[in-house]
Amino acid sequence: MAEKKLVCPECGSTEFYHDPKTGETVCAHCGLVIEDNMIDTTQDWRAFDSEQKEKRARTGAPLTHKRHDKGLSTEIGKGVTELFRVPAKKRSQFFRIRKWQKRLLTSKDRNLSFALGELERLVSYLGLPKTLHEEAAQLYEKALEKGFIRGRSIESIIAAIVYSLCREYGSPRTLTEISQASGIEKRELGRTYRYISRKMGIKILPSSAETYIPRFASMLGLSDKVQVRAIDILKKAKKKDVISGKGPTGCAAAAIYIASVLEGERRTQRGVADTVGVTEVTIRNRYKEIVEALGIEKEVEEKAREQEEMEMKKEQMKEKKAAKKKSKSKPRKSASSSKKTKTRKKSARKKSRKR
Repeated sequence: MAEKKLVCPECGSTEFYHDPKTGETVCAHCGLVIEDNMIDTTQDWRAFDSEQKEKRARTGAPLTHKRHDKGLSTEIGKGVTELFRVPAKKRSQFFRIRKWQKRLLTSKDRNLSFALGELERLVSYLGLPKTLHEEAAQLYEKALEKGFIRGRSIESIIAAIVYSLCREYGSPRTLTEISQASGIEKRELGRTYRYISRKMGIKILPSSAETYIPRFASMLGLSDKVQVRAIDILKKAKKKDVISGKGPTGCAAAAIYIASVLEGERRTQRGVADTVGVTEVTIRNRYKEIVEALGIEKEVEEKAREQEEMEMKKEQMKEKKAAKKKSKSKPRKSASSSKKTKTRKKSARKKSRKR
């Protein structure tokens, strides 16, 4: 059944507006009141700021997969304040109920509560978005239900899921970063990632070097110009098949080094290598390949030499200023002290003559 359109009996208009204060539906053309005594579906309280809104709201937090109970269940408190609220006669009953609440937890809930706590710690350490956190919790719950976690550590499964979702969301983290954050060895992490992706049917394309550039550039304190230049260098190198089959982190590090030199914000290869987490040899090899393919070897070397000379001059100027400050800070002998020393010398000479 199709809904009947409301038509004004006076002018035949179909345009109306609703007045929530009076609860009336009024024709927009002639002003005829079509309906009155409408039901108000909004809240019956007012809030003038966010704190009042939270206090007066009668609904709880939304359902979330970040908690093992979806945020619905309650738990008897373990602190001292909860204990003092209970009368002295009922404290033994309070302890008994709290003990039974722990015992009634299923193995799945116990596993989930520990795993989701570890997931929250890992996500906050790596600075990942909430959407990724929510999806990672859902994936872990599915893996637990299907029995893929049996025989493997919870930490390695969580780390593998986070690694795969980072690549899917376009904010990849290296295996080294995730292994340092989770405390799992790189070999074990890679093995678990391949196992989970095979069992869960996760199909993710290899991460590109361009996705690493914004994060690496911000870690090195470089401007947006350097980021844009580095991405442009990588696109040109990709067209010439220079970086195909190479590690994305090494290519991103080399592109950032070249872009920083060209834009006048030079960083040393060692500094880039330490920040990114690759070796200087890798950066040097990728740098040579990219520069030769794009034909900008001379330009980059000249600018690097100029910037090195400028840095040397600045260092020399700083050293000179520091030396001047030291010489100024040394105490000079006053006229009175020099007179005293002269008189002392004269008296010593007279004494020697008398002898």
